[in-house]
Amino acid sequence: PRFWGRLGAVSGALAVTAGAYGAHGLRTSDRDDYLKELYATGNHYHFLHSLALLAVPHCRRPLLAGSLLTSGMVLFSGTFYYQALTGDPTLTKAAPLGGILLICGWAAMAL
Repeated sequence: PRFWGRLGAVSGALAVTAGAYGAHGLRTSDRDDYLKELYATGNHYHFLHSLALLAVPHCRRPLLAGSLLTSGMVLFSGTFYYQALTGDPTLTKAAPLGGILLICGWAAMAL
């Protein structure tokens, strides 16, 4: 159970670092405004679900909930980060699957 709390803390630190980069390191133009918005969305969900990971050790099925939340974060936020940083939209179809995994992770916390 301590693993999930630590993973949540590390993920939260990475989310704050990524947020700082997104706020100060990304370029600004019309195209870049869209990519910056994608980055901000990915960062927002990354941060929220990092906080959720901190609660995983307290639920009845921590392995299930933690695995679903972590996989969902990687697929959902990772897709947004990737497209924002590269401009390549080829991985965008993974975002809905990541979102479904996040929803299932929250549901698993309620079990």
